[in-house]
Amino acid sequence: MIFLDKYLSNNNQSIIINYRAIIRVVLIICIISFSFFVNAQKVIISIHLRGVSETKISLLPLSGPDALKPLLIIDGIKNGEAAILNVPSENLPGEFVLRFDYKENITSTPYPSEKLIIIYNQDLELWVHPIYCNNADSTWFQKDEKENSAYFRFLNESTRQKQKLGLLQNLLLNYDDTESKLYKEALYEYEKRRSVFNDWIKTEKNRDKNLFASSMYSFQYISRIAWEGGEADRKKSLRDNYFDGIDFNDTMIIKTSQLKEWMDGYVNLYGELATTIDLRDSLFTLTGKTAIEKAKTGHPLVYGWMVDYFFNGYESFNIQKGIQMLQPYLEDPLCFSAKRKQIEKRLNGIATLVPGIIAPGINMTDERGINFNLHSYLSGKKYLLLLFWSADCSHCRESVRTLYPWSQNKEVLEKIEIVSISLDETETEISAWEQSKKDFPGWRHIRAKEGLRSDVVNDYYIIGIPVMVLLDVKTKEILALPESVGQLIELVD
Repeated sequence: MIFLDKYLSNNNQSIIINYRAIIRVVLIICIISFSFFVNAQKVIISIHLRGVSETKISLLPLSGPDALKPLLIIDGIKNGEAAILNVPSENLPGEFVLRFDYKENITSTPYPSEKLIIIYNQDLELWVHPIYCNNADSTWFQKDEKENSAYFRFLNESTRQKQKLGLLQNLLLNYDDTESKLYKEALYEYEKRRSVFNDWIKTEKNRDKNLFASSMYSFQYISRIAWEGGEADRKKSLRDNYFDGIDFNDTMIIKTSQLKEWMDGYVNLYGELATTIDLRDSLFTLTGKTAIEKAKTGHPLVYGWMVDYFFNGYESFNIQKGIQMLQPYLEDPLCFSAKRKQIEKRLNGIATLVPGIIAPGINMTDERGINFNLHSYLSGKKYLLLLFWSADCSHCRESVRTLYPWSQNKEVLEKIEIVSISLDETETEISAWEQSKKDFPGWRHIRAKEGLRSDVVNDYYIIGIPVMVLLDVKTKEILALPESVGQLIELVD
């Protein structure tokens, strides 16, 4: 394949593009076929209720785009009755929360309880007492149930072994004489037990290889720590060895909730080193590149998941260096990113929407029904700030809480005018926006009715929010795209 690329590049660059496109199409067909084979059937869950007057039952996935949103809801299940949940194949395999909003007596106020369950390719039967839904004596699956039984058996043994390793780890962390015989014996014993524990994980994973649960075993793997050095050496060894034990060819790991939690732990190891915003951005960009290069050696779906994971993070913190770092991975036909179009759009925005150009036109109606035409808009102030936000976005709310008080200072009021453009579109979001905008009198409020699908969003290449665009009022030239309120304040003050 490498030879063919070189040969084609010497003859016709367009053929390379077609050749890579063909590879991608073939791979997509193979992956879709694989996914269909894996998720070929729905699963039926029969839930027998006991011990309470009645309950509402909800099933919520722990991963995926609809994480923690109810997938299925059945209400009014009475004591002694059975509820049947048909779990769609496209949501399998996965980890789920089974939530019970139960009434202990007919006049009681509903009270919640939750049980974590794993669902793959086996129909489940569950006898449940909602008050004690995590007590094996009161709630249980059928005798031949596989996934949950295997996982909790593994987790119990893993916890037992880790407790013993934890005792040795505390000794190694806190003992003051690293040259003593006791310390060296403890180090030897720790490494021996760590090796035995990791080998046990591999054995368990191989034994349960046909179960989805086995894809979660590797997250318990204990990586090597450089005990011989100081704290900085130990942290470095944790970062360097973090991916030991993870099989990036196992596509099932992207269906777990634990992969994201595990990656959050990796990112936090680098975040501890950040003392400034610039250093944070550089460290997180390096973190992403390191992790993606690791995942690149595995399955295209896992490789693509890793790219998407870091894109989400870079968008949340508006780290443009990180987003730009993703560019070569999008050009790789073996990278199956689910967010390819979003990342490409964001990259186009970074390249196109830059200081020095005239801002794209905006022609919309504000909250008072008055037309706002950006290019014909006049003001006696120096700056115009376009703020794209949503009242339903936590990052946005944090930003405006800082931005608004600053914008109302007398000196600032004389310099800058703020036009807030809401991307809220659902009834719930619009209601939240109607309430929130009352807290920011003095700003001009506009709502893009189509939200993230609106023309203004496309023109300004917006993927995530909040986004700020600082303009010269007279010329409508883009002066800056502040990444934070603090950066905006420095620019204006």
